[in-house]
Order: sequence, then C-alpha cells, then structure tokens
Amino acid sequence: MSIRGIEMHYYAVCKRKLWLFNRGIGFEQQHDRVAEGKILHEHAYERLDRELSIDDIAVVDALDGDWIREVKISSKMENADRLQMLYYLYLLRERGVEKKGLLSYPKEKKTTEICLDFEETLEVRAALEGVHQVLNGELPPFQKLKYCSKCAYQDFCEAGEAGDEE
Repeated sequence: MSIRGIEMHYYAVCKRKLWLFNRGIGFEQQHDRVAEGKILHEHAYERLDRELSIDDIAVVDALDGDWIREVKISSKMENADRLQMLYYLYLLRERGVEKKGLLSYPKEKKTTEICLDFEETLEVRAALEGVHQVLNGELPPFQKLKYCSKCAYQDFCEAGEAGDEE
C-alpha cells in the first residue's frame, strides 16, 4: 500500500481524519482553509520549480537546488509538517536522491530546515507502520483535538457525538 504525503501529515494530526481521507471521504475541496492554502502555494516562491512528483505517491511543493520546499499556511502543525517533509526526504533517498528540506511559512516569515538522519529515518519507518495499522483497522473513535475547529471534518466527526455529551 502506497502512503501519500498528506496521509503522513494526517497521521500526525488525527488518526480519524487519516482513516476517513484514505477511504475517499473528503471534505477538503469545499473547505476555506484548503482554498487559502492553494492560493498561498500558487503565489509563494513563484521563481522555483513547482510540484516535484515522487512516483505519484507524493508531490513536493517546490524544488530549490539541494532543497525541497513545502509551503504551509501556519506553523501550528509544525510537527505534522515535519513528519510529512521527513517522509518526502525518505522517499527521495530510497530512490537515490539526497535532498534537504525547508518548511516555509510565508505569512509568519518563518522557514525551518529539515534533514533526514538515522533517528528521523527510524521515526518515518515507525510512522509508516502506524499509518498501516490505522488504515487496516476500524474507524478510530472521535477525540476532540485543538485543531478540530479548523478541520474540514469537524461537522462530520462531531455529528455523532452530540447525543453523547449528556
């Protein structure tokens, strides 16, 4: 089973979102935050080569010499962004391409360097195993997380929880 980059990101954010997304239950296309991210992606770093595809598994936002770059709206999910970038670096390394990563948050004027070393390789492998466990299991239970209010899946996830609050 090929794991997409966005699925690694979702694994770090919310296992339930990962499971739903993987099964084609997607609400992102109509969500304002996703639209905002697409606009930011189109206009940030226009001088760079755009959208490097890694065997139809992942698409890196931009290629910048020895670096690959991911452009994000906010650093609030930096741990998930980092895991996604590590996964891209891992996929490239498996194909004989050595790169370093940059996570760019243009609205915050912040860039974080990411390198794949031995520890990070182990982290990616453990996350891949975790993704497979989530995807091969039942729908994970709803957990109220700090990002739920900005998630495209919020209404779907909380709909079944309304009767459980009493």
